[in-house]
Amino acid sequence: GRDCRVPAKPEERGENPEGRVRRSPAVAHFREELARRSVSSRTVSGWVLVAPDQLTLAIGPLARDRNAGILLVESQEWLSRRPYHRQRLGWILLSMRAFALEAAADGRCVRYESTDGPIVEAVERFTRVNRRVRLMQPAERELRAELAPLVASGAVEIVPHEGWLTTSEDFHASFPKGKPPYRMDTFYRTVRKRTGILVEKGKPVGGAWSFDAENRQSWPGTPAAPEPPRFPASPLRKELAKEIAERFASHPGELDLATIPETREQVDELWAWARRECLTHFGPFEDAMSVKSRGLFHTRISPAMNLLRLLPSRVVADAAGSRLPLASQEGFIRQILGWREFVRHVHEATDGFRTGLAVEATCERKPGRAGLPAKGKTPSPPAGVDGGGAPDALSADLPLPAAFWGEAWPDGAKPSGLNCLDRVVADVWAEGWSHHITRLMVLSNIATLVGVRPRELTDWFWIAYADAWDWVVEPNVLGMGTFAAGETMTTKPYVSGAGYLAKMSDYCEGCRFDPAKDCPLTPLYWAFLARHEPVLARNPRMGVVLAAMRKRGPERQAKDRAAFVHVREVLVRGERLGPARADTLWAR
Repeated sequence: GRDCRVPAKPEERGENPEGRVRRSPAVAHFREELARRSVSSRTVSGWVLVAPDQLTLAIGPLARDRNAGILLVESQEWLSRRPYHRQRLGWILLSMRAFALEAAADGRCVRYESTDGPIVEAVERFTRVNRRVRLMQPAERELRAELAPLVASGAVEIVPHEGWLTTSEDFHASFPKGKPPYRMDTFYRTVRKRTGILVEKGKPVGGAWSFDAENRQSWPGTPAAPEPPRFPASPLRKELAKEIAERFASHPGELDLATIPETREQVDELWAWARRECLTHFGPFEDAMSVKSRGLFHTRISPAMNLLRLLPSRVVADAAGSRLPLASQEGFIRQILGWREFVRHVHEATDGFRTGLAVEATCERKPGRAGLPAKGKTPSPPAGVDGGGAPDALSADLPLPAAFWGEAWPDGAKPSGLNCLDRVVADVWAEGWSHHITRLMVLSNIATLVGVRPRELTDWFWIAYADAWDWVVEPNVLGMGTFAAGETMTTKPYVSGAGYLAKMSDYCEGCRFDPAKDCPLTPLYWAFLARHEPVLARNPRMGVVLAAMRKRGPERQAKDRAAFVHVREVLVRGERLGPARADTLWAR
């Protein structure tokens, strides 16, 4: 048998004495509780390395072999590779530690290694003593690259990731040519037909594959938006709150551990709340935005799903089996069975937006900070970890404005003066989350209109959002939000002027600009179309709006260009936009 309690000597832990082992008194409760629950001695059939986003016993090798030992690695380098939002760190660390305690209480042998160094170094030291570990294929490309040397040497054996709902065969069947353009609706129909979800006799329930056209209502204030659940204090939460404040003092964002489910029962409670309070009205108000509710009827379950604390298979099955309005039911399932699965296949097919795109792409040398200056020495990533793919179909060159950082910027950052942007940015740094339309039609839209560098915006999303991992954030921002990958996975840029935001939100009511008169987003939109007409004119879906742009005439187009230049200059200086210049530059 093997002793599954945390050994005192580094050699007994599979580490050399010079290894970068973290021993923090701040985690005394967690360590003591893990030792108390751990089985003191038992036969271990082999070891399974559990990635930080694979926190489940319900699938994979751990579901089939109760005698498999569990190896978890908490790496300071990995957690600090970018200046991640404290709420994201809270989700990862609370979930990892809670999972370790649950597994130990279930009679599993758990090794929880903490290190200042990279994950790969801790795993390599462990395998010197324990030979080989198995690992479900990491969802995160960055972790796959980091562990590649150990996989090549045979120290780590990769087995299939069983958390996905679709297979590479589904993707290849949808796109038999094996190259872009990739389209979500094509993939979604293929998967619906194969799985039979919301399908009867080969036909979609309700007569349509998508009810997206019915899910575009603004929210008038009724029905009332639900308040998300909060969870009681616990020793683990209290310990972690203090630790994050000390250990990640330079990281931005507010930390509110009471919003994060700790136990499996609390994860169930979050999902039960989402089904009970959100899903009925999710569809009609899916695209709505409001200052009165950050989330409206969005479920907020994406961080838990992306960590596998809540299995996507369960979520889809529960939603498909629920008595919901069809537009809400289909719209919600499409987000998971359709879009979530689709983007991870595109990410894999393009090697993280490095190759196989509809446009040329470069690759950044090291992980980016989205313009945020570093405080002190930053950790060096391990070999194989770079800064990610950097396609740029529209040649955007503006550094990310400080307005996106808020108080995280040195000496703080002035708001942009655009109420929609400032409200969403404030929400993100308060929660590490906002729903998908604010991500697309506020943050990405405005960044795209002013020409922010797509890779820099992508890095900001990765840093700022609790549910961000490379496989989801890169397709969402590079592929969709900024059109940086061209028509690889979307048919056109998702951009708009002030009219869309005035229709779908109440942000304009508290803004210094009037959407009908002097909001700069409208001339920015027309200036965007004029600048990129040579690229966009090849797209048949852009014909109508490009024709409208041409009808604006030379004088109007000159004002559009003046607004573009002015807004960029103000944002680069870190200043606030005001309506005074609009009167002379672009106001109607």
